[in-house]
Amino acid sequence: MPTRRAPLLPSVILLVTSSACTTAGGVSLRSDGSPGMQACPEKALEAMRYLKLHVGDAALVELDANQMRSRRITLYDGPIESVLMRDLGPLETTTRLYGEVWTSGPQAVVRYYKAHPPDGDEVPICAVARLSEDQMRKRPESKPGTAILDGSVASAVVVNAFR
Repeated sequence: MPTRRAPLLPSVILLVTSSACTTAGGVSLRSDGSPGMQACPEKALEAMRYLKLHVGDAALVELDANQMRSRRITLYDGPIESVLMRDLGPLETTTRLYGEVWTSGPQAVVRYYKAHPPDGDEVPICAVARLSEDQMRKRPESKPGTAILDGSVASAVVVNAFR
């Protein structure tokens, strides 16, 4: 009987160690350190339906409220506060978007989880920061835990899941 269990233990150890790592927020990480798939919470989907925000709706944002209008910015792993520069459906200009930044992969990844309009209550949402032509790609001089980007503006794009 012990000889049958012995081969099982290495298999279990291999399975556990080969699983994706998970961050404190429960987001699995890919092998390059970028975040993996994550479902959009039902409350956020419901709020976005109520606000009539649809997948693909987008507006310009200043990526970091502390580095607005900078030619080059540095993003850090962890929380971020961005600012809408244009209306995003009923979310008006100057609405704050709160989310998380990951810098371990080849480009910075920003996911937004809530919006706070200037004259309203905080609302759960699902959106990502995007730029075409690899403009979210980190500059080579970026140190671990940071992403130096050429410019402070991106698009905040509504999603129904993080991929």
